[in-house]
Amino acid sequence: MTLMRQPQADATPVSNLLNPSDMFLRRHIGPGNAEIRAMLETLGFDSLDDLADAAVPQQIRLQRPLNLPEARGESELLDHLAMIARRNKVLRSCIGMGYFDTILPPVIQRNILENPGWYTQYTPYQAEISQGRLEALLNFQTMIADLTALPLANASLLDEATAAAEAVSMARSIVDGHRNTFFVADHCHPQTIAVVRGRAKAQGIEIIVGPIESLNTEQAELAGVLVQYPTTDGRILDFAYLANRIHAADGLLVVAADLLALTLITPPGEFGADICVGSTQRFGMPMGAGGPHAAFMATKTEYARKMPGRIVGLSKDSAGEPALRLAIQTREQHIRREKATSNICTAQVLPAIVASMYAVYHGPTGLTRIARRIHAFTSALAAGLQRLGHETVSDTFFDTVRVRPNGLPASSVFAAALSRGYNLRDYADGSIGITLDETTTRNDVQILIESFAGGATFRLNIDELAQIPQSQIEIRKSNFLTHPVFHRYHAEHELLRYMNRLQSKDLSLTTSMIPLGSCTMKLNGTAEMMPITWPQFARIHPFAPADQLNGYHELFAQLEKWLAEITGFSAVSLQPNAGSQGEYAGLLSIRAYHESRGDSHRDVCLIPTSAHGTNPASAVIAGFKVVAVACDAQGNIDVEDLKKKAATNADHLGALMVTYPSTHGVFEERIKEICQIVHANGGQVYMDGANMNAQVGLTRPGDIGADVCHLNLHKTFCIPHGGGGPGMGPIAVAAHLAPFLPSSPVKAHGSAVGAIPHGKAVGFQDGADGAAPVSAAPYGSALILTIPWMYIALMGATGLTRATEVAILNANYMARRLESHYPVLYRRNNLCAHEFILDCRQFEDSAGVKVEDIAKRLMDYGFHAPTMSWPVPGTLMIEPTESESKAELDRLCDALISIRQEIRDIEQGNADRADNPLKFAPHTARAVSADAWSHKYTREQAAYPVASLREFKFWPAVGRIDNPFGDRNLICACPPVEG
Repeated sequence: MTLMRQPQADATPVSNLLNPSDMFLRRHIGPGNAEIRAMLETLGFDSLDDLADAAVPQQIRLQRPLNLPEARGESELLDHLAMIARRNKVLRSCIGMGYFDTILPPVIQRNILENPGWYTQYTPYQAEISQGRLEALLNFQTMIADLTALPLANASLLDEATAAAEAVSMARSIVDGHRNTFFVADHCHPQTIAVVRGRAKAQGIEIIVGPIESLNTEQAELAGVLVQYPTTDGRILDFAYLANRIHAADGLLVVAADLLALTLITPPGEFGADICVGSTQRFGMPMGAGGPHAAFMATKTEYARKMPGRIVGLSKDSAGEPALRLAIQTREQHIRREKATSNICTAQVLPAIVASMYAVYHGPTGLTRIARRIHAFTSALAAGLQRLGHETVSDTFFDTVRVRPNGLPASSVFAAALSRGYNLRDYADGSIGITLDETTTRNDVQILIESFAGGATFRLNIDELAQIPQSQIEIRKSNFLTHPVFHRYHAEHELLRYMNRLQSKDLSLTTSMIPLGSCTMKLNGTAEMMPITWPQFARIHPFAPADQLNGYHELFAQLEKWLAEITGFSAVSLQPNAGSQGEYAGLLSIRAYHESRGDSHRDVCLIPTSAHGTNPASAVIAGFKVVAVACDAQGNIDVEDLKKKAATNADHLGALMVTYPSTHGVFEERIKEICQIVHANGGQVYMDGANMNAQVGLTRPGDIGADVCHLNLHKTFCIPHGGGGPGMGPIAVAAHLAPFLPSSPVKAHGSAVGAIPHGKAVGFQDGADGAAPVSAAPYGSALILTIPWMYIALMGATGLTRATEVAILNANYMARRLESHYPVLYRRNNLCAHEFILDCRQFEDSAGVKVEDIAKRLMDYGFHAPTMSWPVPGTLMIEPTESESKAELDRLCDALISIRQEIRDIEQGNADRADNPLKFAPHTARAVSADAWSHKYTREQAAYPVASLREFKFWPAVGRIDNPFGDRNLICACPPVEG
């Protein structure tokens, strides 16, 4: 008989035993106590505190614990958040303004939106291990190009208002950089007008808002015109004549379009639009109080290098097989730095993939049927209201009618609808807007009509009303979504298999660690993700009456308070919906502050040469002139050069942008002095929060001396990267900048939603109550703010500090293991912060091996490459995060050490300089299993260079991709099927 071994006695204190069994800290932090002790011993430290004391300058160390609530268990916290969520009121939304209730097919919800195999990927810069999401994004681009009838689309932007602002800048850069006037029709959505005006003001573009009838195309300065299609109050106007007038004046026409409506009405490309923008939100994504939603932009092929954002293109791999990758990468605006016309380097990949799968699932016939159903219900609604004697403003509409009540005040209609559970739109002039969507039922239309009946109750035949001709729209005649991908997967099991095939082509955090420096690819806990599909958060319109968002407002207030405490600042804006937007918003706050003091001439921004590429781009977009500051041999800001530049520009100095720890992964000793120099010369200090994962609980930007800091919630605070988006970039500011935080894009009128009355340029914010709005919704992508709220509440002050310490430990442990194989750049006290840089430049001379060869070879070992050639060309920047166990860190170290030996074999003549595993990496299963094998190294060395790969092997879907070929032969939509 075998005796069961008795468990060892648990030494846990009784007080800790009383804590919940599902505490998150031990689930989030990868290394256990024994592993932490082993890594500390390797580094020569007795404790995490000792390591932090050595790594972080004492003069900036936080001397007390963060004042945050105690950590709570996952189950308990989810119950608490559910209670907060119930304080939101989920009414049927008929507000419109570009936001709609949707039906997300459950197969897409479960297998895309809620699936870590899709939401934990990184931006597809390493295309060979990103073929799945790249195909989904190519489907997205094809969908946009087909529906808009414009040949070139990007792989998504942040929201419709931001996309419109980008289009205005793009149009001006196309026609003539000296044309500084843009006309915006007052029938555009109010939030779009507000964001466009704010962006234009910073760039010196004059925006004229007015009725389209007042447009004067004779203006010499006119760069273009922005219109809404259908208009914000639902009218479908014929813009063909307008396009001709604008083109005759050498300007461009930008159209903000409803994508679903384009299944029925003439697409913008067919009536002369040059650029089309909009939102794909109604293709399955919930409203979520504003986002995240994938915006789109489509244009003519000749404007490809002017288009912001990312474009997926088709190229070929080393075997000559088709392969996808990001096209014309030099087009990425942040690479152009201070010459950029946009600072956008973030897409909304996960929402874009949801939208593309929605189109794949429904196909053109299904989408058209949804659109026709909505239009039929809208026609029934209009007919019923007319029977009651009310006036509908237009006889051309798709899903929205604007009504002037006859015989009763608008307030009584709003009250009646509200009592029945419906939100309507208030145009603030006595008229009412009603927008229907794919969730609308016969009963909804009946109730809405009754709300205009002055208290009477009656039944109408909705089917009969739907037959009455109401909307005189011109039905679209051209075909769309003709590619087989939009026709093959209408059965759920077929779509499921298709999505699973695509997922298998992508490396995500479900496969292995993604050690990207400056990108902080940490655990996105399942408990953190669960609330995003709760209807109490998901089905809220961003401009619903405030008393319906009490749960959201409680969450916002708590999150703002916690982030203020973590950063050491006084106030927080949650509006920026990307890190790039956070940079822009922070700089706008600084500009507004200077202007309030009569210092509008302070327009110089000092930026270190090592800064993120978005920093100088953001500065230019915000209206600053960039002056570069040198870095010294250790990668730190050259303080003497800073002093010189600050003094030289003292009369015009507006700001310094600085990343801390530095872009080189080092805690700079003189950071307080750097801030003091800038303040002494009249400037403000903007701190880029990309590296906050090394600060939380140990130091704070506000204590260091910064005035504003943006936070990448998709890095430090666990919103997943989603394959390249969504992200969030809130800003925290010192007290003197608090009045200049971004304003809300729409003003409310009483308890109902605010909007622009037709023909009047009122109802939007233009920065009078703060800086201009930077996003379409007041709280940006509010839905995913539940994720950092969960993360902070699950971790508590102690957990957040420990996470930072372990992040620093993991980075230094890896650097110590690798330093005898690769030179490690830029350390202080022989320590890095949370990331470190391996120098690979010498291998090109010694072995003909470039850093790209190492990056591609890592795929054969089952890893995503670290950040390549940034901030130093020819290097790899590694950030392991606190979530990776010692075993996973060692696995990556073993891979890099093995690759170093492969390089050494070349250096010593034991491997061919031209024909070696690095030069032909990555190796696909097809290549390794082919009958022919012509290489001088073995198949086993190609595919299984270390023994652990025999336990599990991730195969790259394609061989090394030929990027120049793709740029010379640009294909950015699904290629036609020959036969």
